[in-house]
Amino acid sequence: MRLQAHSDAPAFLAAAAPVLAGDEARHNLVYGICSTLVDVPEAYPTAHLWTVADDAVVGAAVMTPPFNVVVARPLDPDVMSFAARVLHEEGIAVPGVTGAVPEVGDFARAWQELTGAGLHLRMSQGIYAAREVQLPEGTPGGSRPARPEDRKVVVDWLRAFQAEALPADAPQANLDALFDRRVVRSTAGFELWDDGSKPVSLCGYGGRTPHGIRIGPVYTPPVLRARGYASALVASVTKRLLDGGRDYCFLYTDLANPTSNRIYTNVGYELVCESAEYAFE
Repeated sequence: MRLQAHSDAPAFLAAAAPVLAGDEARHNLVYGICSTLVDVPEAYPTAHLWTVADDAVVGAAVMTPPFNVVVARPLDPDVMSFAARVLHEEGIAVPGVTGAVPEVGDFARAWQELTGAGLHLRMSQGIYAAREVQLPEGTPGGSRPARPEDRKVVVDWLRAFQAEALPADAPQANLDALFDRRVVRSTAGFELWDDGSKPVSLCGYGGRTPHGIRIGPVYTPPVLRARGYASALVASVTKRLLDGGRDYCFLYTDLANPTSNRIYTNVGYELVCESAEYAFE
């Protein structure tokens, strides 16, 4: 086997297609990172894009420091241990690993055995997909795209989402830069549910795949919850994206949060597989 580094996202995607295309939902995060690199290369200036090949390509992974390496499901059972060994030998600093089960665990254990690093499970998640959506009825207000003048409320809510939903040791995104990419440069977007007088809920979308797109993050301030805003907004955004030509929409949920899982399944999302995020200590 050999580990091949690629200089840009289109070259990586072309090489990795045999691995990624077999399960687009499972690999939506890899695809999404690449779509950002295509649209805004400076978003991840130190991105790593790797494939593993034998006679043919059998593995793929991406890493955008300081975030984890994201691994794809390999076509050969030895790929995860091989990739971990070569990255370690080349002195690549790997802060952790993210991916679907079981490949994420295979890489994590291989890295732990090679380096002696401690292994910490940050989060167990579910990857969900929807091909059609059911719109809730009776929620007052409606959705609208976030505009440049909504910067403060969107960034404040994204910051609150990070504080509430992400582990304390997880790397934090540059939220102003994320707003600029999604709203000012329009490579993706945020939508707000407005109750007629003010915004009450937020839903982002981005991370294109060949036939789909990822939903998230989703946030409603605590004082405005349990009124159906998030359900209505996610359903509205999903329907618009599906009607616009996407075959499906994806999202991640925290498996430890039954409320969010119920919200999404109630509007039409179905579990595709489980995913995990590990940190190396």
